[in-house]
Amino acid sequence: MISRRNFIRNSASAIAAGLVMPSILNESSMFAHAVGANDKINVALIGCKSMGWADLSDFLIHPEVDCVALCDIDKGVLEGRAAEVEKMRNKKPVLYGDYRKVLERKDIDAVIIGTPDHWHCLPMVDACAAGKDVYVEKPIANSIAECDVMVAAAKKYNRVVQVGQQQRSGNHWHEMKKYIDSGKLGKIARVNVWANFNYAAILNPVPDGPVPAGVDFETWLGPAPKRTFNERRFHGLWRMFWDYGGGLLTDWGVHLLDMALWGMNVKGMPNRILSSGGNFAYPDDYAETFDTLSVIYEYDDFIIQWSNVAGTESGPYGRNYGLEFKGTNGTLIANRESWEVLPEQNKIEAIKSMPNFQDHKDHVTNFLNCMKSRDMNTACTIDNGSLCAKYAHLGNISARVKSALVYDDAKKKFDNAEANKLIKPNYRKPWKFPEL
Repeated sequence: MISRRNFIRNSASAIAAGLVMPSILNESSMFAHAVGANDKINVALIGCKSMGWADLSDFLIHPEVDCVALCDIDKGVLEGRAAEVEKMRNKKPVLYGDYRKVLERKDIDAVIIGTPDHWHCLPMVDACAAGKDVYVEKPIANSIAECDVMVAAAKKYNRVVQVGQQQRSGNHWHEMKKYIDSGKLGKIARVNVWANFNYAAILNPVPDGPVPAGVDFETWLGPAPKRTFNERRFHGLWRMFWDYGGGLLTDWGVHLLDMALWGMNVKGMPNRILSSGGNFAYPDDYAETFDTLSVIYEYDDFIIQWSNVAGTESGPYGRNYGLEFKGTNGTLIANRESWEVLPEQNKIEAIKSMPNFQDHKDHVTNFLNCMKSRDMNTACTIDNGSLCAKYAHLGNISARVKSALVYDDAKKKFDNAEANKLIKPNYRKPWKFPEL
């Protein structure tokens, strides 16, 4: 009887050789039985510094998971994380600077992608083509076109994909959703979403300088335009530059808009998007993304509204980030710390509910269970990750072109020529936009 491990290795080899089309490897044929105590799942981490490491740490809570490879463009980060894995598991993973070398390995079952946003698409598509399952951080991509090709890759190659929007696995978010669905709030006419964080304002720019020792900056740039090195555009701070990220709207907005869309049962695009933004709070801000931004997503009978002021950490109801579902019977306020209901003229009961703070661990567990059962319906599917990322990009694009927009997701175009130029990035050679 062929083992699960050998089947995966043989299948991956056949795919790589062009002998088997991945689409014929149906979902029930792989991981067809529960993983036993001695049946390991080998994972590799691509992008090791921040959220990628947090992801891997929760993978390694599971005894059946082994980390066999780490990949990063910063040798200092790479060696440091390798030492931590070795301390946890008494075995050092193999280290790589090129993700493509990782994907050549036949013994890897899944990859975790924790790179900057502009580096999500290529490794994810290539991993799917190589027969790997994927846990990819949010937002799934730095453009609308990349979202679409990533969804297509997951479906073409029949891969299990979990997007790192871990609130989908949070107990109190599920309680919130159940309460909203009960109708007790009455007619919800507006959902307010906000996030105000100091880190999103880069207030002390420094001159460009030499690339730090051990950093492969050319590979870090990848498909993005050629630029000189600046430490204020690098680790973590890259989120505030359009070539690599989309500011608070693509960082926190993806998480929080996910809950707004989920609560309102939205599965598609809004009727219209109206945005306004700029660097108003800190005019000398080094960031390209907007420190001040307002976005309205219009629907037939309600609106969802986003706002942020980077460089501040206060907000409605004493929360610097959160959501407000405004109903005719009461208002529901939620963030990761709690959700509560404030009655409108005593029409409903006041409620406050606290989380168990296990959402990220539960999210990883869900992915591993789906790998074993070949269930494509992970807690946050690639389709849902795409939807939320697109919403963030829609808001940013509207503000960047200074126009209200209508986006046709079937035709993949806006009603605005300037906005259409921002749908798909121009990859810098030798990198090529994925074609399936």
